[in-house]
Parts: sequence; structure tokens; C-alpha cells
Amino acid sequence: MRVCVRPHVFSDTIRVPPSKSHTIRQLFIASFAHGESIIANPLDSMDTQSCVAACHSLGATITERRVSDAPGKSKLISYVVQGNCGQIKPCSSSIHIDAGNSGTTLFFAMAAAGLGSTPVVLTGDDLLKRRSTAPLLEALGGLGIHAESKYSNGCAPVVVQGPWKGGKISLSCPTSQYLSAILLAAPLSPAGTYTEVSVPLLNERPYIEMTLACLNAQNIPWQGELNDVCPHFSIPGGGAYQPFSTSVPGDFSSAAFLACAAAVTGGPVTLLGLAPNDYQGDKYFLEILVRMGCSVRWEQIAGSASEYTLTISRQGTLNGGTFDLNAVPDLLPAAAIAAAFAKGDTALVNIAHTRIKETDRITVMAEELAKLGIRCTELPDSLIVHGGGLHGVSGGSIDSRGDHRIAMAFAAAALAAQAPVEIDSAECTAISFPGFWEIVEGEAVGLNSVLS
Repeated sequence: MRVCVRPHVFSDTIRVPPSKSHTIRQLFIASFAHGESIIANPLDSMDTQSCVAACHSLGATITERRVSDAPGKSKLISYVVQGNCGQIKPCSSSIHIDAGNSGTTLFFAMAAAGLGSTPVVLTGDDLLKRRSTAPLLEALGGLGIHAESKYSNGCAPVVVQGPWKGGKISLSCPTSQYLSAILLAAPLSPAGTYTEVSVPLLNERPYIEMTLACLNAQNIPWQGELNDVCPHFSIPGGGAYQPFSTSVPGDFSSAAFLACAAAVTGGPVTLLGLAPNDYQGDKYFLEILVRMGCSVRWEQIAGSASEYTLTISRQGTLNGGTFDLNAVPDLLPAAAIAAAFAKGDTALVNIAHTRIKETDRITVMAEELAKLGIRCTELPDSLIVHGGGLHGVSGGSIDSRGDHRIAMAFAAAALAAQAPVEIDSAECTAISFPGFWEIVEGEAVGLNSVLS
């Protein structure tokens, strides 16, 4: 699908989609719990649907509660999850899981598969099958689990079969998802086992803080330290997840593209559904925008103890700067677009791991920005964007390469470009932000989409 976005000020009040990171973590915990859990306000996207399917395959029963939202449409209100009591359902042959585009689902399900004795075959779409699972495969092998890929680079499809015997492992984490997978599965290993993991390399630290918060909420015992040198953890087996009820907060990763649109057009844009004290690391994008010259304002909604509005706007120019995105690599596309409209150079640094996401995001952003007249300098672990100022981004045609975050970032760029921007493979935004194009189209006169 190709979408043509015409420039226009982007200004409205928008409810942000629920957090994908929270939704997937809660689905996995509920799926292994002893009883029925309710996850209210979950994200309803392709990635979360892949997670639901994976959890079904591992033995959970998940029911959707929906209400009519519009003629022929419904809105997902909650997931009702009957957990498998920590036991993967037995199968006479093997269990097959297709994680689609969801790396989080793939890695979490790989570790969970090590808890059972049935072989589990895990795969994904073409983009996901390019992402190596080798460090996680090696770590699972160190815990006595059979884990292998037929490819030397460790890409899917992979086969995982327990039992989980425990032990001491070292796990380098260019993506935090490897470590989160181990931390979530380890408590469910057999009683008497211990999983001890040291982490000589850890990117995306806020996601580990989120995972540890999930364990703490479940009163799961663990020891260790999330330090800056070599994080280490020890988790006893024999634990159990308890049923729970929760509501998923808004997603700061998705909000970044709406905030970026406010920054490049001037806004204001008011966002609903976000919490200022949330664990999500992508809150950092708000700090980036402030340092670049935007106004960011939180206000508590009258009469509510937990609901806030977040308003982003800009009066003057955007200014370049240097921003370390190691902890929040998903911000690279949105940050690069804001930088394209800034005065001067912007250095987005310490992001070598963005090369192993859905695409090599450093290279793709440099190549696609060049099509809109913005020059970039690409380094092994950084992207330097030589900003063109508020009127320096031309129109043109770009290819998102099927990467949802790149497609949404260039939609924000199009709103303030000098001419329309056509975006190929635009349907990929449904991976994390269903309804994104409807929101963009509905915000300004003269904005349309052309499908081809």
C-alpha cells in the first residue's frame, strides 16, 4: 500500500494507543498464571495478535471482549486469560509458533518453550527471520535446554525443547528482549533449580526495568543488580504467577510520532492516555524535544488521580544537538525526522543495535532522508543528520522497507515538507499502531491517502 501525505499543520487531541511492551509482558505472565487474569485496554495490533496466538499455542486460553465502535467495526476492551498454570500443553509431535513481525513475542516464546518437554518450532515473517537469535539460543543451551537454528547466524526458524535445568550463563544483549525472556521464564523452572545470568552487554535498559517491575508485582523472588558495568541476576525456580487484573497505559513509542509531528508543524498536539511516571524509556523523546526548542506540558485532568494530558508545541526554530539513544533505540526514526527540520547538525549516537531491528535503521533513515533533500553522515554506531531547517525538507517518495516506525516517522515529516510525500509499504503501521493513517488523515484539510 502506498500513502500520499500532503503537508498541513497537525493539531488536535488524540488518545495514544496502549503500550505494546506492557501488553505483551502481561499476556505472557497471564498465560502462565494459575487462574484467570483480565488485561484491560490492551493494544490491538498485528504484534499483539501474534503474541496471543503464541500464548494459545503454549496452552493458555485467551478470550477477547469487544464492543461495537462503528458500523462494521469493534473495539477491543480486554483480554480474559486463563493461564496454563506454568505448564506448556503436551503435544504428540511438536508445537509451531509464528511470531509474525514481533521480535518480543519470538524471544519471549523461545525462553518459555524451554520450560516444557515438547519441541517448539518458532518462526516469523521475512523481516523477523533476518534477526539473529544466536545469543539467546546459546544462553538457553547453557541452561540445559535444546535450542538450535539450522542457520549459522541463529535466525529463525528455531527449535526449542526443555527441560530447563538451570545453571550459570553469560548473555550479551544487543537487544534487551533476550534478557527479559530469561527473566520472565526462569521463575517457572523446576523447584530446586537456579538461573544465574551475567550480562556483559546490555542495551535498552529501561525495558529491563519494566520486566523487573513485572516480577516485583508478582512477588517473584530474585537477587542481583541492574548496574552499568555487568548486570547480574539469580532467580530460583519453583515460582508461580498469580492471576491479576490490570489496565495497559498508553505507548510512548507510538506517541513519539505524534509528538514529532507537533514539533515539525508547530502543533499544538495534546495526547491522552500517557502516564508521566511510566517505566517506558521512550519518554526520553519529550526531553529531546524540549532540548530542541519545543514546549512540553503535563497537566492532571481535573477529578482524576491518574489521567493526564500531554501537550507538545513549538513557537520558534528547532535546534540540533547530541542525543544518546542507546536505551531507547526505537526513537531513532522520529528523532531523525525532528533533526531533519532542525537548524544545524544533530548527532544520534550509541545506536549500533538499531542495525538489527526490523531494518538497519541507521542506513535506511540516511538513504530515505536523502530522497527528501536531507544529507546525513552514517557512522557504525551513529547517525548525524545535517538539518535543513523548518523549510528544508522537500517532497518525494520514500520506501519504508516494511518497517512500521520508519513509515510513521516519514508521515510526520510529510506534514511539514515542502510538497507531498509518498510512503510505500504503509500498511506496516498496523504492526504497532492500528488506525495510524486514519488519525493522520483526519487531522487536517487537504490530507489524503492514495492506495496503489
